[in-house]
Amino acid sequence: MENWFRETRSGLVVVTLIRWFVGVEWLLAGLSKFGGDFTARPFVLRAIAHPVLDDFGNQPYPWFTAFLRFLVEPHIGWYNFLVQYGEIAIGLGLLLGTLTTAANFFGLALNFIYLLSGSISTNPLLLFCEILILMAGKQRFTIGFDYWLMPYLRRKLTFLDRKKKARELHFY
Repeated sequence: MENWFRETRSGLVVVTLIRWFVGVEWLLAGLSKFGGDFTARPFVLRAIAHPVLDDFGNQPYPWFTAFLRFLVEPHIGWYNFLVQYGEIAIGLGLLLGTLTTAANFFGLALNFIYLLSGSISTNPLLLFCEILILMAGKQRFTIGFDYWLMPYLRRKLTFLDRKKKARELHFY
């Protein structure tokens, strides 16, 4: 299946549709947090008070609860900002095909954070779709602004060009 995603035109169409679906989901999630007085405080407080438990009633992620308690809760204003604008940036990146790998990475990270907090919602579906986007390799860049942006960035930021670096180090 991975080769189908990476090498066929139908795989390109499917991965582009998946990328657009995930982009719309993230964009709508981010936009829904504007207009009102969005705060993640109730979500964070609930995740701290009622952490995820395993089959034996033990807390499998005490480090995550500590992270929420000592880093996120005291700085909830920054977290609110990052969630609102981060979800919009992820959505736009995936929809427009701009910095797709970075947008997909941060989408994966936010999905893991939400799942570690005990929020199921659409996170498993989005996580699965984001893994499929990663499996697509270069196909995820073909339809979108990355088609032009990535070659430009490789020319301007020479540390991104692996082939050039390999030639310089004589590894070819």
